[in-house]
Amino acid sequence: MKTINIKKIGMAVGLTGALLYLGCMVVMFTVGREGSIKFFNSLLHGLDVSTIIRRDIPLWEACLGIVQMFILGWLIGACIASLYNWQIKK
Repeated sequence: MKTINIKKIGMAVGLTGALLYLGCMVVMFTVGREGSIKFFNSLLHGLDVSTIIRRDIPLWEACLGIVQMFILGWLIGACIASLYNWQIKK
């Protein structure tokens, strides 16, 4: 079995997380509060998000969220690849 490139998997998962974050922003921007609540309630199997949804997010906070999502995704992807590579060497 071949090893996985840790940096490439980290980048792929990080970028995927950032794209999902951007997608969430687009949904909230285009469908409004009630549409966002319906969408996320159905996505989260009926969990009521109406009390926690927030639409007055400053631009700096949204940018920080994208960066944080990318970093967390990169770390998760790198961890998965590292554990996979470690496991196949045994």
